[in-house]
Amino acid sequence: MPAEITVLIPTCNRPSALAVTLAGLCFQQYSDFSVVIADQSDTPVYQDPSVRTVIRLLEKKGHRVQQQVNLPPRGLAQQRQFLLDCVASPYCLYLDDDVLLEPFVIENMLHALAEENIGFVGQALIGLSYSRDYRPGEQAIEFWEGPVGPEIISPKAANWRRHSLHNAANILHVQEQLQLTPHNQKKYKVAWVGGCVMYDTEKLCAVGGFNFWREVPAAHVGEDVFVQLKVMKRYGGCGLIPSGAYHQEAPTTLTDRQFDIPKERKL
Repeated sequence: MPAEITVLIPTCNRPSALAVTLAGLCFQQYSDFSVVIADQSDTPVYQDPSVRTVIRLLEKKGHRVQQQVNLPPRGLAQQRQFLLDCVASPYCLYLDDDVLLEPFVIENMLHALAEENIGFVGQALIGLSYSRDYRPGEQAIEFWEGPVGPEIISPKAANWRRHSLHNAANILHVQEQLQLTPHNQKKYKVAWVGGCVMYDTEKLCAVGGFNFWREVPAAHVGEDVFVQLKVMKRYGGCGLIPSGAYHQEAPTTLTDRQFDIPKERKL
């Protein structure tokens, strides 16, 4: 019987960051999840001693860990679809390979997703190197006061500006100002959420997942944003605050950023 949640981790040439990400999964309060890693590294990431150790610990704790290799690289949309094709659980959590989670994250995300019966929930990544970089002009937040519903988000619309809330450590500063805790989390309106997003698997597949990967150049960005826009349009999606997702701030592996899918394709 599959776990309730499958954690999906695309990775490429970042074994140290991946080991930290996996360590955060080891100590989650919620335990009914499995893990699928899709590696596109030059040297297989599973050869790294730190990665092997944390995988063994996850397995010791009862979590199945699939160690996949997905080569040759054909872009992140294909990598994400490759991961989605491995899912047999009702929910899936896409987690970047350089994100450290606090213990409450998976449990709170699952609770909110099931409570609202929407397409996705996300926790914005906090860059702790920016913890003293206060940006009041980027900290506007719109809470959902009633049920979360579908929205149409567009790069040309005013609601696209919501993305600035997720810059630097803005979300950390807002949750500290509001004195929010994991026990009184709030749902808020988003343009998109990067790095830590839990989907209702059936709803994600219903909008086509990432199957558009064949229709875009292999060098692209924004594939996760594009899918979230599609899911929000049909089913709704939201962010959760407080966030317990911390960006390790590793250098990006995506150097060619010219083809930005949400700005090049219509929903």
